[in-house]
Amino acid sequence: MRTRTTNCGLIAGIVALAVSASCHVPAATAEEAGVKAVYYVDFRARTAATYGHAFIWYGRMDRKQVEVAGLHPASDSPIPYIIGQIFPVPSETGKSYGDLDEQYLTASYRVTMTEAQAKPVFAYIKHLQASSPVWNATVYNCISFIQDIARNMGLRVPGTHVTYPDTWVNRLRELNGGRENQVVALSNLLAGSAPKSAAPKSAAPKTTETPKNQSASAGNNYFSIGSETRVPH
Repeated sequence: MRTRTTNCGLIAGIVALAVSASCHVPAATAEEAGVKAVYYVDFRARTAATYGHAFIWYGRMDRKQVEVAGLHPASDSPIPYIIGQIFPVPSETGKSYGDLDEQYLTASYRVTMTEAQAKPVFAYIKHLQASSPVWNATVYNCISFIQDIARNMGLRVPGTHVTYPDTWVNRLRELNGGRENQVVALSNLLAGSAPKSAAPKSAAPKTTETPKNQSASAGNNYFSIGSETRVPH
């Protein structure tokens, strides 16, 4: 009799434990729930001490973690920026000061992708970062770096990389489709079915380093000077 009572108590305990465990099953992830993850590359421009900086964010839409890729001289000193107006200088290809701060953002163009589309794009970004390209203000600058990424994705790109970063990003949107502050799918862009938008006005450059009476032809030689320097406080 005592054995039967013990067995009944044991069975009841197991049932109670199973019920309790079922109440604490964690929510299924997107993959487990059968929801396909959405990936993205965000072409971005921000203010800087002179003419701004162009870079990208990339990752998954359902995650807060952001990967940053962008080309800039491998130093916080102004000397490499000065030398880089004539000669190529060593570079870094990760995030720089201000890349994660929304208050410095001047333009953004976010393109979403499927996992199949994202894998080769992300692999190319990593490859480009690992190749350690040098930085030069007019030959290969921060815009050149993200322009190569856009080309790899199959996007149409502006005809120059010697311009203001926000102008380039906004022009990229004009060429491929999508409205300002709108997320667009790469499939729609490649199919030519993304909505077109009017050309937005670029923000006036905030700099005290170029005299107001400097000629346009002279200014063109310096569009990228210090484009990756620290954001003024």
